[in-house]
Amino acid sequence: MAKDDVLTINDILTKARHYLPEKDVDFLRRAYDFAAEAHDGQFRKSGEAYIVHPVQVAGILIDLQLDAETVAGGFLHDVVEDTDITLDVLRETFNDEVALLVDGVTKLGKIKYKSKEALQAENHRKMFVAMAKDIRVILIKLADRLHNMRTLKHLPPVKQRRIANETLEIFAPLAHRLGISTIKWELEDTALRYMNPQQYYRIVHLMKQKRDERESYITEVMDEVGQQLKEVHISADLSGRPKHLYSIYRKMTKQNKQFNEIYDLLAVRVIVDSIKDCYAVLGIIHTCWKPMPGRFKDYIAMPKPNLYQSLHTTVIGPKGDPLEVQIRTKDMHEIAEYGIAAHWAYKEDKQNTKKSFEEKLSWFREILEWQNDTHDAEEFMESLKVDLFSDMVYVFTPKGDVIELPSGSVPLDFAYRIHTEIGNQTVGAKINGKMEPLDYQLKNGDIVEVMTSKHSYGPSQDWLKVTQTSQAKNKIRQFFKKQRREENISKGKEWVEKEIRALNIEPKDALTQDNLRRVYEKFNFVNEEDLYAAVGYQGITAALIATRLTEKIRASRKQEQGIEKTIEDAITTPANKPNQKGDSGVRVEGVDNMLIRLSKCCNPVPGDQIVGYITKGRGVSVHRADCPNVKTSEAKERKLDVYWSNDQRDKKQYHVDLEISGYDRHGLLNEVLQAVNETKTLITHVTGRADRKKMAIINITILIHNTDHLRKIVERIKRINDVYTVTRTLQ
Repeated sequence: MAKDDVLTINDILTKARHYLPEKDVDFLRRAYDFAAEAHDGQFRKSGEAYIVHPVQVAGILIDLQLDAETVAGGFLHDVVEDTDITLDVLRETFNDEVALLVDGVTKLGKIKYKSKEALQAENHRKMFVAMAKDIRVILIKLADRLHNMRTLKHLPPVKQRRIANETLEIFAPLAHRLGISTIKWELEDTALRYMNPQQYYRIVHLMKQKRDERESYITEVMDEVGQQLKEVHISADLSGRPKHLYSIYRKMTKQNKQFNEIYDLLAVRVIVDSIKDCYAVLGIIHTCWKPMPGRFKDYIAMPKPNLYQSLHTTVIGPKGDPLEVQIRTKDMHEIAEYGIAAHWAYKEDKQNTKKSFEEKLSWFREILEWQNDTHDAEEFMESLKVDLFSDMVYVFTPKGDVIELPSGSVPLDFAYRIHTEIGNQTVGAKINGKMEPLDYQLKNGDIVEVMTSKHSYGPSQDWLKVTQTSQAKNKIRQFFKKQRREENISKGKEWVEKEIRALNIEPKDALTQDNLRRVYEKFNFVNEEDLYAAVGYQGITAALIATRLTEKIRASRKQEQGIEKTIEDAITTPANKPNQKGDSGVRVEGVDNMLIRLSKCCNPVPGDQIVGYITKGRGVSVHRADCPNVKTSEAKERKLDVYWSNDQRDKKQYHVDLEISGYDRHGLLNEVLQAVNETKTLITHVTGRADRKKMAIINITILIHNTDHLRKIVERIKRINDVYTVTRTLQ
């Protein structure tokens, strides 16, 4: 489906009839009708009816030729999250499979989390655990994310960057691990457009400059290869392989190369009928042009873990430029484009299909293991990024089997990937026949032989620092958990008590039965012994447990200290000091002769909602009503009613701090300063910075009369090109 095409339900049903029986097509029509009724009256940010989104998601899934339940899940994926429909209703109306798939992609809604990051991490964990049970969950989620990326222009710039970054960190790597390159490339290219628009459009411009020349060159190469293949009676489809923008960008940044130094901008793809023909074509290519040393890769003999197979070679082409050639069969090409999704095309033996390919993608099983051993969702996501989404290294067992590990892995990671007992009994490792230390960083092509001993004492605590994979770390922690439970309980209790004392609290006051029960249940432990044992084997930190155990005591102490500081402690202005209300422009309700000052934490100005706060020895501090410093229980007891004096409204000037975010380009700061000067406003302070992702942050302090004056300045700044947000900041 082209990016800009908007499919209708009839388009989808027509495509479905090409590979699904009529009863399944009727099933899809029923799913659409149900979703359309549920989303009736809802609209997206673009102004479109909401049902357009589920239809496009189902359209992406139908293009992957997925089974009826998955496509129905595409239609229904938002009904539980965004309407009153429940999973039980879906189960009764459709079936258990559809309900399971929809539940897997439904975000957590009614639970409160300490931050947006924690909520997002918990949402992702829920999705990955569901994915480990049924791979189709992630296929629906990828289709959902792909359509959201296609319509990202309707969201504010800050959200665009956040969603694009999340796409590059999680969803594009997932598509890669599943081998779905057709989705992966579009996700990456679209994300780059919002993350780094300057580089995106620069690469687009450079690609366009010599497109005709490149296409002419590729046509010449294909004609010559086609002629050679015809002479040996090999039937083949030849095409130019487009180079994707994000791939070029990544090579330019990671390898510090210029655009003209990227070798595989020119590429030819040859698709043949059999594996025998693949190697025959390779021989012909190497006969026609000289191969470049070290640039041949045989992914047919050694497929990638995402099932990708192909021959890759780079030769010096007819004009002396490097030319990449990919050679594969038609089945290999289908898997290269659609990955695991290629095996979900409707088959009679659907359950065996599912089981067969989930066995090949064994890393799904590990996700459930991490889920059981990790209590914190953000920690879970970090370990997932390391193990699944980082660059990979490929090493061999002595028998020649390929093992894939995250870059930076050591022989211990390899040992635990083979088997838990091999890891626990490891005493050394041979790399390419030579003894190496256990912290040796594995490299592509290393042959790893693990030395074990039945008399080994088992893992060392230091192994937790050396290993890279979550699988190895979890297996080591499990060893300590099982083998040294009593020792871990004692050690864990000692560490928790030490952390409690560090907070100036007696352990006996915090370690009550009710308090311990509250905490161990919060972290999903069965009893306090399990909690202490987890601390002992470093499954959870003593500091975190101590913080949770003492939070009520600390809150109680803070409240007592607040009560002691009564309003009577506040000293009003001595008689020899003049009333400051004329200088500040603020009056205190029913009180005269009191020192008044505007708080610098929030810099209130006429037009803001304000409150007064009695401070010891300093009279009344005036804050904006939304200032976090006056929302504490202590502040509420010291609050006074205050209001702006009308006779000072346009005479006095007040400091205001603004933060402007935008795309980091030449001249942005000058345009911001010029815009402020045009409003005849004095600037007292300016700072600016930019990050690696080309996001510029400008902080300015200005003098204004009131909120009307401020509004004019903000509106003027927002009209500047590439300015994303203008916000008033707190000190």
